[in-house]
Amino acid sequence: MSSNTERAEISRNEAITEWQNQTPTSEKEWVSRAQRVAQILNIDAAERDEKGESPFKEIGLLKAAGFVNLLGPQKYGGGGQTWELAYKIVIEVAKADSSIGHLLGNHYSWFWSAVYFGTDAQREKWIKILTENDSYIGGAVNPRNSDLLAKPDGDDIVFNGKKYFCTGSVVSDHLILEGVLPSGEHVFAYVPGDHPGIKYLHNWNSIGQRLTESGGVVVDNVRVKWEDALGFSPSGDKLVDDVYSTYILPAVQLVFAGVHIGVAIGALETAAGYTRDYTRAWPYGGDNKEKAVDEWYIREGYGALAAKVWGAEALYREVAKLSSDVLHSDRKSLTERRRGEIAVKVAATKILGAETALEVGSKIFELTGARSGLRNFAFDRFWRNVRLHSLHDPLPYKKREVGSFFLLDEIPTPSWYT
Repeated sequence: MSSNTERAEISRNEAITEWQNQTPTSEKEWVSRAQRVAQILNIDAAERDEKGESPFKEIGLLKAAGFVNLLGPQKYGGGGQTWELAYKIVIEVAKADSSIGHLLGNHYSWFWSAVYFGTDAQREKWIKILTENDSYIGGAVNPRNSDLLAKPDGDDIVFNGKKYFCTGSVVSDHLILEGVLPSGEHVFAYVPGDHPGIKYLHNWNSIGQRLTESGGVVVDNVRVKWEDALGFSPSGDKLVDDVYSTYILPAVQLVFAGVHIGVAIGALETAAGYTRDYTRAWPYGGDNKEKAVDEWYIREGYGALAAKVWGAEALYREVAKLSSDVLHSDRKSLTERRRGEIAVKVAATKILGAETALEVGSKIFELTGARSGLRNFAFDRFWRNVRLHSLHDPLPYKKREVGSFFLLDEIPTPSWYT
């Protein structure tokens, strides 16, 4: 093992031992634990990105920290915390490793799917099961790929087909399937991640988010009882169809914005540390400095980037509070207008977050110097991760949504991306 890999494993084991039977009791303690996780992930982030191995150890670290069960009720052994804190945890983890931050944020969305889509009985059942089993949840959910069919068969529905992307699949304890019924309705159901009818293709080979295990999955005759089809009755009637159930889209889009902003912060902090320790002043400028940190253009460059990152983070925290309030309120109180207003702010956050992260990921090389391009630093991972991930939801459409609201007071129509 490399020295960084050894250091990371030692730090991980020390933290896991320290956290046994110790649950944080305040938001400050939870955030502090997230920062500790980020420090551990940061030790060998470059090496892990290069290897691209399945992140079983990293998911184990998230479980030991209590983050997988953060939203679970305390009566079932969960943290009993809010979405506002979950959004904060995602950004802290993503600062060090955007893939792991992404996996954690997706897990929160799939965990909460029982709340979005389920009946009262289904919510209670599945929140209890997932919390008590400390389950990490992957998702065979890809709205542009409707090749996973759900066919009614007596008391069951039978899933057959495939999904091109299944983030968190290989490392999941439970998987949420999203299939299309003959009626055209979409149906969601939880199944064990090791179900014999699920075959993981292990074909995730991308320029970014390399540790998210987002490869394809083939689903072969996976049976689920109608009583476990979220939002449906045992006889197949749809029972849950309200504004709250559509709020999964703004909520998960804000998670993605948090991942991007976390990358921007992590890239800027990493670059600044390199500049302080290694970057050399330019000796041919006519106003020569002894240290790179005294170069006016380096200070100006970091200042401009920091201002943008701070602005993106401030907007994210504001919208995270709004989103959390909705997620923990009476679902009947959420109106289409209120949903649309928050969706617009989520879109604005995503625009600002992604564009800021892409700029930071590129600009840091100008501020760190030529040697920072060596592969052992892997500074390019920051740009690659955001560039890849932000392509799944084109920013021009986000800008159009914000513009339509600002100019014409039009709220976005709920869709699979809004």
